[in-house]
Amino acid sequence: MPEHTRGRRPRIMFVDPAETQVRALSTVQIAQLDAALGEIAADPSDVKPHATASALRDYQHSGVRVVFYATALGSILVVTYVEVD
Repeated sequence: MPEHTRGRRPRIMFVDPAETQVRALSTVQIAQLDAALGEIAADPSDVKPHATASALRDYQHSGVRVVFYATALGSILVVTYVEVD
């Protein structure tokens, strides 16, 4: 992430399919997702690249999976896929 955006957390946005996935989650699952999104927002560049699409990042931890990409300046994270066990 560029130096000038460090210290500020990026804004998180969801594409329509990911929003639909979030709406289907329970309250407990949403809490898990919120915690994961906080970790991702703290340092998105620390998340491993997706296996098949280098522009995407693939976060997987404690039953939560979030696939996302960051805008050029890193100020917005666009979530494309959400899965919570």
